[in-house]
Amino acid sequence: MTSDAATPPRRSDATRAAILEAARERFAADGYERATIRAIARDAGIDPSMVMRYYGNKEGLFAAASEFDLRLPELGSMPAKHIGAVLVSHFLDRWEGDEVLLAMVRVGVTNEAGAQRLRQMFAEQVVPLAAGVCPVPAEAPRRAALVGSQILGMALARYVLHIPPAVDMTKEEVVAWLAPTVQRYLTAESP
Repeated sequence: MTSDAATPPRRSDATRAAILEAARERFAADGYERATIRAIARDAGIDPSMVMRYYGNKEGLFAAASEFDLRLPELGSMPAKHIGAVLVSHFLDRWEGDEVLLAMVRVGVTNEAGAQRLRQMFAEQVVPLAAGVCPVPAEAPRRAALVGSQILGMALARYVLHIPPAVDMTKEEVVAWLAPTVQRYLTAESP
């Protein structure tokens, strides 16, 4: 008997993987509205009916393709004074290194399915991070929303809208400006 590691993936697994890879690239390049099932199927080298078979519709495909782990840093064990800088730096690295995350932001501001996916990612990943470091865990959703306003605001200004002063700042300058605010949102006593 062979081990699972030596067993080749089932054809359906390979097809799903090809569809998701093509969908991520197509959504990143064209956005949600302009990306089509036909184009995604063509990119994956399959018939469009297969996309529908596995994902039902474009919204289902987008939801599957936009499963995204923010790979947030572990903040609970670090000195509180570094939390803002570490988090802002982490997000800048993610925006600059991952077109899929950036595409999700673009889609999130123009499409309800994209917005819902971002809200879900926020609730599942950012709120628990805030709960782990804020002085009153019940305030985590509010504090996480404030952090999101800073992080997403900079992502829109720097990477989507390309506002020159935001684009022209170095990573270190962005961290220096945003980190104290993010730090306060996460660790300061309530106003």
